[in-house]
Amino acid sequence: MKFFKDLLKGIVIGAGAILPGISSGVLCVIFGIYETLLNCVLNFFKNIKENFKFLFPIGIGTMIGIVLFGNILKYLFFAYPVQIKFIFIGLILGSVPALIKESTAKAKLKPYDLIFTLIALLLGIFLVILENRLPSFSAHTYSFLFLVFSGFLMAAGVIIPGVSSTLILMLLGIYEAYLDAVSGVYLPFLLPFCIGLFLGSLFFMKITKFLLDRFYPQTFFTIIGFTLGSIFVLYPRIFL
Repeated sequence: MKFFKDLLKGIVIGAGAILPGISSGVLCVIFGIYETLLNCVLNFFKNIKENFKFLFPIGIGTMIGIVLFGNILKYLFFAYPVQIKFIFIGLILGSVPALIKESTAKAKLKPYDLIFTLIALLLGIFLVILENRLPSFSAHTYSFLFLVFSGFLMAAGVIIPGVSSTLILMLLGIYEAYLDAVSGVYLPFLLPFCIGLFLGSLFFMKITKFLLDRFYPQTFFTIIGFTLGSIFVLYPRIFL
């Protein structure tokens, strides 16, 4: 039973790596497995049997979620673009209470902690504005190294709660190509991309673990700011 529950969690987490504005890290926090996940990956060889038992169903579910929602999302965004974007905005706002609860789990709220939220929110808005001003890259510019680099940067959105991996791909101009590659399992794109994703995941896990160990509430209030900022990625342009 636990295996299937973890498998379902993995599917939802995988969807978070595909859906615009949704953060896989935030979903891990909501499920209460974020810190356990970090510890299992970073200390995998210290207890291989137990860590593999925890990670395997989540990993399989994540891959299923990415492939499954890659195909579903292409259809939904084509058929119901505005409605789907507002649904995702609701999902993002719904994750904020869980983040606030988690941020005060180990320390009481201090007024100056909200400064971290404000700074992260403003930075998130700035990134959205930057996205609209960046030129798009055409498919023939996707070199092996560029895809490795893109996967490395996407790892920040997968690992750091509140940072949208899809926003990073949008900034790089490859989000649509990423959806096509995932839905069609296009290996020439996915192989270098996954290499970068793997390396980036280890890198950002170490950074996040360091920040959580030393600046727990400040880190989570920063995450809340990024989460709120990701809403502006999805807000339909026709209403602006």
